[in-house]
Amino acid sequence: CLCVTLCVTVSVCVTVINGQLVALKVIRMKTEEGIPFTAIREASLLKGLKHANIVVLHDIIHTRESLTFVFEYVQTDLAQYLSEHPGGLHSHNVRLFQFQLLRALSFIHSRRILHRDLKPQNLLISYLGELKMADFGLARSKSIPSQSFSSDVVTLWYRPPDVLLGSTDYSTALDIWGAGCILVEMLQGAPAFPGDLDVFQQLHKIWTVRHTLLSVCVLEQLPYKTEDLVQRMLTVVPGDRISAQAALQHPYFSTLPTPIMHLRDSETLLYSVYVYLISSLTSCKHPREFSQDASVEVFM
Repeated sequence: CLCVTLCVTVSVCVTVINGQLVALKVIRMKTEEGIPFTAIREASLLKGLKHANIVVLHDIIHTRESLTFVFEYVQTDLAQYLSEHPGGLHSHNVRLFQFQLLRALSFIHSRRILHRDLKPQNLLISYLGELKMADFGLARSKSIPSQSFSSDVVTLWYRPPDVLLGSTDYSTALDIWGAGCILVEMLQGAPAFPGDLDVFQQLHKIWTVRHTLLSVCVLEQLPYKTEDLVQRMLTVVPGDRISAQAALQHPYFSTLPTPIMHLRDSETLLYSVYVYLISSLTSCKHPREFSQDASVEVFM
């Protein structure tokens, strides 16, 4: 097993059908309680979410004792990747990861679904640099009539001020704040607002740190328009936060190849980059022409 939490275990297995690795999330059920509601919600949502940047749920196996989710296997997660690259990630990789995260957010938000638990541990990373949003146990659909949502959502460090203050009338801006925190964490190699286990101390951390998120030495090295995107995602007033779709059009991503901006939901960003690289190389008359004229960033 890779991890164990209460009655949930996650393990890696090889399928007998095609020999591919899959991840099994096994939920042991207590007979008097039945299937956990969070598991039902995760299954129902993931079955309808088909996107290159969302983890694939292949199958669900239900027995009297357990409920097993069969997911595609992805090698690591962003939290582990960050721990293996202390001091922050290469700016090229940050841009690629953030674009993929926003693609997934734009997709679920357009379907009126909130993830409600964005954090590095819930973003899977493949060896090719593909990012996959995972763990929809706390996700909710805004299309389902509800008087209010719970304010006890999102891991504390990634929870926006309005929800920390008890707001239950939130929308997609909730996820945007978390994505902004993750962007800062990838840039500087440390969480944006690492508060304690107390809501009020977390709020104090946000007020204290928000205007000095990145040190001067890091700010001087930031790629074009990075700080502007960070500020737009971490705006205190939720209604003023940039949307995922608008963020994808932000100048911060202007150095990415144009075809990436027009990917279909099923197409991965890395595949488009590779195709662009190959087509650019084959059209070059001289080896130096590519390096001089084609500004493409690749996963490192």
